[in-house]
Amino acid sequence: MQFDKEKVLEHCNNWCRNTLMDTLEIEYIDAGEDFLTAKMPVNSRVHQPMGLLHGGASAALAESVGSAASIMFINPEKQEVRGIEISANHLKSKREGTIYGTARIVHQGRSIHLWEIKITDEKGSLISLCKLTNMILPRR
Repeated sequence: MQFDKEKVLEHCNNWCRNTLMDTLEIEYIDAGEDFLTAKMPVNSRVHQPMGLLHGGASAALAESVGSAASIMFINPEKQEVRGIEISANHLKSKREGTIYGTARIVHQGRSIHLWEIKITDEKGSLISLCKLTNMILPRR
């Protein structure tokens, strides 16, 4: 089966309507056979009280892109994805602009997917480095 980047991006963006991803204005912008990238604006809506990007917003971007990326490797009619663990190391702060989360597969098992998600700014500087473990379950 041939990889269809436009179909993947359309599915991910449509799938996120009226969800947290929509609220945070997360948009899926690039995909390949082993990665998925989304962007999110940094503004007061995702700030912590000191006016900086909230670590929870970075984690939400990481989990969103990593979970959506797992969908590319399963049969969504028969299987579902559940994030079961996320860790995030916040390395640099950001006040405004855009951040990009790119999930790359580390391990693709039948029941567990492990993703590394790098969150970068417009210049490619690393903002956060995250790891997400997804469990693949039979669809109910």
